[in-house]
Amino acid sequence: MSDAQTLIENRPPSVAALFLERVAATPDAEAYRYPVPPSSGEGPDEWRSLSWAQAAERVHAIAAGLIELGVRPEERVALASSTRVEWLLADLGIMCAGAATTTVYPQTNADESAFILSDSESRVLIAENAEQLAKAADRRAELPDLHHVVVIDPAGVESGEWVLTLAELEERGAAYLEKHPELIKERVGAITKDQLATLIYTSGTTGRPKGVRLPHDNWSYMAKAIASTGLLGPDDVQYLWLPLAHVFGKVLTSGQIELGHVTAVDGRVDKIIENLPVVRPTYMAAVPRIFEKVYNGVAAKARAGGNAKYKIFQWAAEVAREYGKVTQDNFKRTGVHTAPFALAARHKVADALVYAKIRDAFGGRLRACISGSAALAPEIGYFFSGAGIHILEGYGLTESSAASFVNPGEAYRTGTVGKPLPGTEVRIAADGEVLLRGPGIMQGYHKLPEKTEEVLESDGWFHTGDIGELSPDGYLRITDRKKDLIKTSGGKYIAPAEVEGQFKAVCPYVSNILVHGADRNFCTALISLDEPAILEWAAEHGLRGRSYAEVVAAPQTVELIDGYVRQLNEGLQRWQTIKKFRLLPRDLDVEHGEITPSLKLKRPVVERSYKHLIDDMYAGTRET
Repeated sequence: MSDAQTLIENRPPSVAALFLERVAATPDAEAYRYPVPPSSGEGPDEWRSLSWAQAAERVHAIAAGLIELGVRPEERVALASSTRVEWLLADLGIMCAGAATTTVYPQTNADESAFILSDSESRVLIAENAEQLAKAADRRAELPDLHHVVVIDPAGVESGEWVLTLAELEERGAAYLEKHPELIKERVGAITKDQLATLIYTSGTTGRPKGVRLPHDNWSYMAKAIASTGLLGPDDVQYLWLPLAHVFGKVLTSGQIELGHVTAVDGRVDKIIENLPVVRPTYMAAVPRIFEKVYNGVAAKARAGGNAKYKIFQWAAEVAREYGKVTQDNFKRTGVHTAPFALAARHKVADALVYAKIRDAFGGRLRACISGSAALAPEIGYFFSGAGIHILEGYGLTESSAASFVNPGEAYRTGTVGKPLPGTEVRIAADGEVLLRGPGIMQGYHKLPEKTEEVLESDGWFHTGDIGELSPDGYLRITDRKKDLIKTSGGKYIAPAEVEGQFKAVCPYVSNILVHGADRNFCTALISLDEPAILEWAAEHGLRGRSYAEVVAAPQTVELIDGYVRQLNEGLQRWQTIKKFRLLPRDLDVEHGEITPSLKLKRPVVERSYKHLIDDMYAGTRET
């Protein structure tokens, strides 16, 4: 039996048990770092730390507080908060109480929040602030199971019988523990591997979201499987900003507990650029949109520096892509990252001029980034590869506890999602759909047996809904969502995500793009632009002071983007080419339900919202 198999097969029944083991093994080691804004509101944040023992003191108090409130094993406790250290402590507290966490995005509107709280039958809601509390308070009559709300930030909140602060919960828990000192050990010891640990509601593109039931064993398996890859170790520093309501953010917490390294946690996306040089992480996870924004930002900065600087950047970007491709290909053949002398010499110059500054912006110690949730455009992946920012793409779904595949360290291959985690099986169905089986797969959808049967076979194989290809040596490439594949009226199949990804690598101004063409005789696109980048361009091209909507409506902007569309089309098959496009009057966002909180495109919503623009592009054409 291999070391990986031994590690996985000897896993405890829960991450709660792993947490107690971690605290016992390294009580004084640093567990979490978190920012505290200055009281004056001016100046940089102060970063503070919690050791594993200090974290455990708070986690145990939260767990005991919930038990004192009457929460029983497997009963749901909802968490509606942005990513912050209290989210991690509360989630661990819920698990150590033997209960199950229902995750709610803070951006979720009151109607959907009420549905999730009701459908999950959550007994307690841990809300970040008065805004999150109000969503439940306004619907209290519809939530008979919700007995208490615990508020993390008490500003503007009046506590009482129904509402209490997190500090009050911890005080009650600490007092309860004094009378029952063995309580946590007993609760954690009683957890079985099949007991519900997490209920995550997927952001459905149509209809109500579905609750995905993930038992304790899923997270215990994930913790051990992540550790067994050898990608991370106890000396790593993770920068965690991803939404913890999303399965991608949540799985990172399990691996960290197993390995015992430091996690610096701050969910404020607008603080990422400021935080990276302070935290100096050795790894972080992100979604492709973040890497696209970094790439566009670097390009925009170079352009703002004048024509000479921009030409240097463009040259360096091409060198980076070539270097990334060549060194990865050589590693595949020989096991060594090498490049021909002339390319290596160009790369050395480009590194001094461009790449070193990019690495410094990431904190200077970044060994790797994990990218997931959606496909990363290969051209952007190769750029970062050549610049020394190694992006390891991974793959998984909420239904598979997030991390089913990941690229294996030095042997990573841009454009693939790597190999399956030890213990996970994969096969490709006759129609190209990726099927998964293993300890990370969900129990099913909450109270939806028919929906469960549609995707989960009796022998454990889960239908992902994604189309993919496996290389002879086990690397998976996802080509598209099965339901998103476009079939033109001419009978040709197109993977829109592939075309969209190529455009993002070509056009430094794009924010989002949706390719449309199902049952049509040619493809069109809806394009939204990155506001800071396009406004900067506008200021240099006679459009200074205009609003975003005015800039995208201007003929010179349309002409600019048309140039990039023509450049894209040069590399596509005839039936894939974009014949017409429209620029959207604003960017797509979570608030309008056009993208999910993990920044994935909701195609049906966007196509409905902008049906008039799509119809206009096909007006007067003969559809066959």
